[in-house]
Amino acid sequence: MILTVTLNTALDITYRVPALIPHNAHRVTEVREHPGGKGLNVARVLSALGHESVVTGFVGGPVGAVLRDLLAPLGPHDALVPIAGTTRRTIAVVDDASGDTTQLNEPGPTVTAAEWTTFLSAYESLLRDADAVALCGSLPPGIHVGAYAELVRRARAAGVPALLDTSGEPLRRGIAARPDVVKPNADELAQLTGSREPLRATRDARRRGAHTVVTSLGPDGVLAATPDGVWQATPPAPLKGNPTGAGDSAVAGLLSGLVERLPWPERLARAVALSAATVLAPAAGEFDTAAYEELLPRITVTERAAAA
Repeated sequence: MILTVTLNTALDITYRVPALIPHNAHRVTEVREHPGGKGLNVARVLSALGHESVVTGFVGGPVGAVLRDLLAPLGPHDALVPIAGTTRRTIAVVDDASGDTTQLNEPGPTVTAAEWTTFLSAYESLLRDADAVALCGSLPPGIHVGAYAELVRRARAAGVPALLDTSGEPLRRGIAARPDVVKPNADELAQLTGSREPLRATRDARRRGAHTVVTSLGPDGVLAATPDGVWQATPPAPLKGNPTGAGDSAVAGLLSGLVERLPWPERLARAVALSAATVLAPAAGEFDTAAYEELLPRITVTERAAAA
C-alpha cells in the first residue's frame, strides 16, 4: 500500500462563475465540495489507478466530519487522526471566461503537542505496511518547521521510500533528511536554491540531500535529476482548464511508478500525462481517464545530461 500524509487537510470548495470581476457581486453557476489537501488528492488518484492507498494526517470539527464523509466512498482508506481544532477550508473560484482559477486557502487549526505525539505513533504503525510514503503540503499552526524532516527520517529508518512535496523552510529542512524524491514547482525550487534556471536549480536541490528531484514546469512538463540521469518530460501541447491538483496527480504518477519499479522515463511520462489530464477534470484529486490514456503515449521524454 501507498501511504500519504496530509498534516493540513482541507475541505475543498470550488465555485464556478461566468467571469470573475473584482469588486463585483457574482452569480455562482456551480458549487462542488470534496476532501482536499495535497496528500488526499494524491491518494484519490492512486486509488483511481488501482493502487491501495491510505491517508493520514489531522482532521477535526464539523468541517472535518464533512471531509471524512465525502472521502469514504472515494477509495483511499481513512487513517486520519482526530484533533480538537476544526479542519480548514480552501476556496477555488473558476473563471469560465478566462479559464483562470483564484485560490483562497485558510491557515488550518492549531495542533497540540499531544496531538502530534499521537500522530507520530499512528504514522510509525502505518509505515510497517507501506511500500512508499508521500509527505505533502503545508504545516498547520502548532507543528514545528522540521516536522517533515522528522517524518522522512522515520520513513528511512523503516526502509520506506519517502517523497516530499512541500515548500519554504519545511522543504529546506526536509530535503536535508535525504528523502528519496522531492517534487517542487519552479517557484518553490527558486526559493530553495536562489536560481531560476531549471536545470541548475534542480541539480542544486539534489546536492542538498534528495536522491531525486522532480521539478514541475507547469505546461512544460517536468524536469527530473535522478541517480540514473536527467530527463525532461513534456506534454504535446498546453491544455486549458483548472490546474488545481495537477501537481498532486504528478506525485501519484511518480509514486505508482516507484512501487511498480518502472524506469524513470516511464514514471515521468505517467506523471505528466496524469497532471495534464487533471487540468481537464472538474476538481483536484480527479483526472480525465480518456485524456490520460490518449496523452500517455504522446508525452515526449528527453534525456538532458548525466546527473551531477
